[in-house]
Amino acid sequence: MDYSKYDALTVEVLDGIATVTLNRPDARNAISGDLLDQVETVWLDIARDEAIRVVILTGAGKAFSAGGNIKHFAERAGTIEGLRHSLRTPTNTRRLWQNLLDVEQPIIAAINGDAMGLGANLALMCDTTVMADTARIADSHVKMGIVAGDGGAVIWPLLIGPNLAKDFLLRGRVATAAEARDIRLVNHVVPRDKLMEEARKIAVEIATLPIWAVRWTKLSINKQIRGQLNLVLDTSIAYEMLTMQTSDFGEAARAFLERRAPKFIDE
Repeated sequence: MDYSKYDALTVEVLDGIATVTLNRPDARNAISGDLLDQVETVWLDIARDEAIRVVILTGAGKAFSAGGNIKHFAERAGTIEGLRHSLRTPTNTRRLWQNLLDVEQPIIAAINGDAMGLGANLALMCDTTVMADTARIADSHVKMGIVAGDGGAVIWPLLIGPNLAKDFLLRGRVATAAEARDIRLVNHVVPRDKLMEEARKIAVEIATLPIWAVRWTKLSINKQIRGQLNLVLDTSIAYEMLTMQTSDFGEAARAFLERRAPKFIDE
C-alpha cells in the first residue's frame, strides 16, 4: 500500500505494525483542513492493507492533538463559509468515526502530549490507550461556547459512566494522565520517553496472537460503540453546529486568540 499521498500525517509500517503520526506539529496537530480529510480517509487504506496487523496512532511534536483549529473557527464565525462548514461537518464527523471503528486491526493510541477536544475523542475511540505522564486530556467544547458534539458525548460515558462524563464535559475539565488512568478513561500511563516503547510492546504482543480471534473480538466489542454512535452522534453534532452560530462561540474563539477571558452573553 502506498501512503505517500498523505502529507498531513505519516504512515510507517514495520513488522506488521503501522505507526500513524499526526504531522502538523506547528499547529499542535489541530485536526482541520488537510489533516481532517486525511485522518478520515487513512483508515480505509489501512483496513485494506494485509501487511498491517496492529496500528499505533500518535502525534508529532509536543501535542497529540489540540483538537479543532480555533483560529479557523474564529475567522469563519458568522460567515457564509462558517455556515457551509457547519453543514458539512455532521457527514465528515460521522465518516471519521465509522471508518475508524470499522478498521479490523487493533489501534493503540500513544498519547504523547495534550489531547484536547476532537483530539481527545480521536484517542479515546481507539482500542487501547497509552498516555505519557506529562500529557493532559479534555473535551473542552463547552468552554468554547459549543456542544461536546463531535464524539465526546458518545465515548466518554461509555468509558467512565454518564455522571462522571458529565462532570468533565459540562465543565470542560482537564484531566492529568494520572487522573485519566485512575478513572479508567485511559488504560496505561508511562514516562514520556518510554511511550512509544510501551505502545510498541503492546502492539507486538497483539500482533503475535491469532489474527481472526483478535480482529473479530474487536469488532464484536465495537458493535456497542457503533450503537451508541448511531444513537447519539446526529443529535450531538447538530447541537454543536447550532451553537457555532451563537455569539458566545464567536466571543470564545476571539478571546482564545486574544488570550483573555471570554464574556458570554448567552446569544
